[in-house]
Amino acid sequence: MAKSKKQKIVVIGGGTGSYIVLRGLKKHDVEITAVVSMMDSGGSAGKLRDEYGYLPQGDTRRCLIALSEDSSFLRKLFEYRFEKGGVGGHNLGNLLLTAIRDIAGNEKDAVEEASKLLNIKGRVVPVTLTNAHIGAVLENGQVVVSETNIDIPRHNPDLKIKKLFIVPKAKANPEAIKAILKADKIIIGPGDLYTSVLANILVGGIKKALSDSKAKKIFVCNIMNKYGETTDFKASDFLKEAEKYVGKGVIGYVLLNNKKPAAKTLKPYESEGSRFIAPDLAARRVKVIKTDLLDYGNLARHDSDKLAKTIINI
Repeated sequence: MAKSKKQKIVVIGGGTGSYIVLRGLKKHDVEITAVVSMMDSGGSAGKLRDEYGYLPQGDTRRCLIALSEDSSFLRKLFEYRFEKGGVGGHNLGNLLLTAIRDIAGNEKDAVEEASKLLNIKGRVVPVTLTNAHIGAVLENGQVVVSETNIDIPRHNPDLKIKKLFIVPKAKANPEAIKAILKADKIIIGPGDLYTSVLANILVGGIKKALSDSKAKKIFVCNIMNKYGETTDFKASDFLKEAEKYVGKGVIGYVLLNNKKPAAKTLKPYESEGSRFIAPDLAARRVKVIKTDLLDYGNLARHDSDKLAKTIINI
């Protein structure tokens, strides 16, 4: 009897969203490629980016940790954050990845060496090898450049984002294009819609690859909107914005969580202006899957295992 072919799954995004998806998928017998945003400019990763001129390491680090088969001390080291002294605020994983990049001499070899070190299941591929920044044009015409300035707005957070751009123009990593074209399923999101997810689509060549790919394209909608970025967005708004950049007719499935978190879980989010995203989307040209994807912990996040199982079963 012929052995069934492993599903090839590509996850496009960055930050905590990709971490959650990858952590669940690695438990299944699938081939995983994480295509990771290179636009991070805040915190430890942003400081190292400014000082060394290398691509930011934060999103790469999270994906490597998510896919790591090693739950030992080495994994904890990559997550460790210094609290004081000259390295206060720095994440040890970011420092280690910067050192590996310095020794390896280029981004591609650095990620491969880090992948071996952490014994990951799958691959982590930077979406671009160009050192670029994301920018946004707000509804009043104001231009904001840099991921951290959009993520933690220094402008009026009530202003909506009308258009995204990348400066300088960035060309896609050929490995990312190959993975997208060979994929059986492509997961877009969850995560900060503009800075973690759609930032990848703006990279030259990614939109065309998504359109050309025969894979099932699955958009995972967030559980909470984010004040200053997706203020008061409903699920339909998320899909509308995603299709604005990916192209209409490309996304075939939308995954929506339909379980509202407990009031005590929502309280800290609501104090920051974030709201639960109502699953208001009805099936149109896309197939809408509404199900309980909630992690019943203290944070309003997707459950890795529920999300992975839903993706596998599509």
